[in-house]
Amino acid sequence: MIRLYDTMTREKRSFVALNPQRITMYVCGPTVYGRAHIGNARPAVVFDTLARLIRHEFGANSLVYARNVTDVDDKIINSAREEGVDTSVITERYERFYLDDMGALGVQPPSIAPHATQEIPAMVAMIDRLIELGHAYEAQGHVLFHVPSDPSYGVLSGRDREAMLAGARVEVAPYKRDPADFVLWKPSEEGVVGWDSPWGRGRPGWHIECSAMIRAHLGETIDIHGGGLDLVFPHHENEVAQSRCAHRGIPLARHWVHNGFVDMGAEKMSKSLGNVITVDQLLEAGHRGEVLRLGLLSAHYRSPLPWTEALVAQSKAVLNKWYGTLRDLDLVVSGGTTDEVDPNVEDELADDLNTPGAIAVLNQLNVQLRSYRNDFVHGKSDNFAKQAVAYQRDRFVNSARLLGLLIHTPDEWFRGEGDSSEIEARIAAPTDAKQPRDFPEADRIRDELKAEGVLLEDGPSGTTWRRE
Repeated sequence: MIRLYDTMTREKRSFVALNPQRITMYVCGPTVYGRAHIGNARPAVVFDTLARLIRHEFGANSLVYARNVTDVDDKIINSAREEGVDTSVITERYERFYLDDMGALGVQPPSIAPHATQEIPAMVAMIDRLIELGHAYEAQGHVLFHVPSDPSYGVLSGRDREAMLAGARVEVAPYKRDPADFVLWKPSEEGVVGWDSPWGRGRPGWHIECSAMIRAHLGETIDIHGGGLDLVFPHHENEVAQSRCAHRGIPLARHWVHNGFVDMGAEKMSKSLGNVITVDQLLEAGHRGEVLRLGLLSAHYRSPLPWTEALVAQSKAVLNKWYGTLRDLDLVVSGGTTDEVDPNVEDELADDLNTPGAIAVLNQLNVQLRSYRNDFVHGKSDNFAKQAVAYQRDRFVNSARLLGLLIHTPDEWFRGEGDSSEIEARIAAPTDAKQPRDFPEADRIRDELKAEGVLLEDGPSGTTWRRE
C-alpha cells in the first residue's frame, strides 16, 4: 500500500485511487521561456519516480499522467519582444530544450502534455461558468475570481487573509472588488498574443490554465495533484478554489503532493535571484544525467536539497560502485532470471516515496553482491549458488530501475559517450603478435590516457577501461 503525505490534510495517508485501472495524476510543468535549472528538474524527477512506483504497484497501463506546458505568459511575451520574434519561437525552443534535459535525467514522457495555447476554449468555458455561478466578474476587460465568494478559500495553504494577501503579492487595481481577487482573463494589447472571448481579445491568467486542462483531460476530481512547494500558494490554492466553485463543491484532487526546494547555499534556487545552475550546464560540464538524477533523489522529496559539488561527486561514486559490481558479476553469472524487485526497496518507496531509504537498501544489496562475487573468485561457490546470485543481481537492477537508475549496461556506463574505437586502438598498440609486449610504451599510453580521464584496469579477462 502506497502512503503519501497530503498537503491538504497535513498528514501521511494511504493512497486510495478513485479507479485503480485509471489513476490520474497532474503535475505543473514548465513555463517555457528559459533553460531549466536543477531546481526545476526536481519535480520532474520526483513525480517520474512516483509514476514508476504507481505503474509497478497497479499495472503498466494504470496511470494517466498529465504534465502541462505553459506556453503563454508575460515572461514569454517579454522574451519574444526582446528578441523581436513570435512567442512560438521562444516556446518551441525552450520546450525542446526542456524535454532534452529531462530526458537526459531519465524522466519518461507523461501520458498527456497539454499546452495552454491549445486549451483556450476549455478555459473560456470554465471562466464563463464561474461568472454564471457568481464566483467571478468582468471589470475593464479583465475577468477576476472573487475570493470572498468561496468560504473555503485558504484550506490548502492554511493561511489567514493577511498572510494570503502578502504571499500573493496582489496587484493593486481599482477594478478589483477585493484585494485578494485574482485574474482569470486579461486583455491583450495590439501586437501581443491573444484570443477572442466574450470579454474581448485577451489571454488567460496562469491559475485558470491548470484547472481547465485538468477538467478537459482527467476529469473534475483527480487522484494526485503535484508540484513544487512554491506552488502551494497562490497557484494551487487558486486552482482549488476555481475548480471547487465551478464544480459545485467537488474537490479538485484527493491527494496534494509537493516537493521541497533545491537550494544553493542558504537560498532557494531561483532565476529571479540569479543563483541557478541549469541542467544543460551540468551536462556540458561532463556530469552524467543518471548522476544528477541520483543526486536529486538522495534527499526525501519533501525536504530541502542543498545542491553541492560534493553531492554530485558522491552520487557518481555510488553509481560507479553499483555498476562496478554488475560488471564483475557479469563475468560469472547471466541475467534475465526475474522481473521481481527487492521488497525492502519497494516498501521504502511506498512509504511516502522515501528515496533515501530505498538508496540505502540498494547500497546494502550492493555490498552483499560484492561478497558473493568474492566467493566466486575464491572458488567458494558452485553452479547452484551462481543461479541464486544471478537472481539477486536481477532484483538489484530491477529495484534500482524503479528509481530510474542502473539504466545502462556496465560497459556503457564506464566507457561513457562518444567513439571508443580510438581508445581501443591505443590500448592495443603496444601489443604485437610477433614481438614481446612493449611495457614502457604500454605504461606511457596508460599515463597518457589517465591524463585524459581514461583509466585502465587489469583483470582476469584482460585490460578494461573506463572514463573517470
